[in-house]
Amino acid sequence: IPESGHKYYLQFSTEDYRTGEDAGNCLATVLYPKKKSHPVVSIKCSHTKDQKEIQEEDNRFYQRIRHQSKPITANNIPDSYGNIEPALEPVWALAVAGSSSIMWERSTETLGYFLAQVKSVRQWIRTDDFIEFDYTVLLHEMPTQEIISCHMRLAWLPGQPLKVKHFCASEGHGAEQGSGAEAGSAAGPSAEKGASF
Repeated sequence: IPESGHKYYLQFSTEDYRTGEDAGNCLATVLYPKKKSHPVVSIKCSHTKDQKEIQEEDNRFYQRIRHQSKPITANNIPDSYGNIEPALEPVWALAVAGSSSIMWERSTETLGYFLAQVKSVRQWIRTDDFIEFDYTVLLHEMPTQEIISCHMRLAWLPGQPLKVKHFCASEGHGAEQGSGAEAGSAAGPSAEKGASF
């Protein structure tokens, strides 16, 4: 688009992260502006799963984390063999969802990111109903093959967008300021800014 940037039209299918089952189809437009800023994304999806079923799964997931006997702390998820302990799968799933907002914010037409590993995670005990975690995550930058270390704090309550704050340091690029505060979601970035926790 002259004066604006490049716009892409995408059609893709989605799958349930845990089970691999078909979760629906999506149509999306992505505009990468000529000036350096976040891509502008519009997504419309048809879901094969019932919304009530999704909410029930979210609530079971939430209750599993909420009712741990002690705060969760862990390192190296997955381990050097690619394994994730079953008890840490919810922690990994939240890291995937939270880091997606970092990846969206950092991605350009020529750079993309994948979550490589959770180096460390620590659960914070809150007085309200939210669950909150501090993560150090490693993102794999493509095509440079660089590994980017990011500190991420996220808070979540079922039925609400995932709230994510982050700060990333790029090897060889010095420290980069992160989002400050931003709300995101596994379903896609939210326009809500300034989430406080």
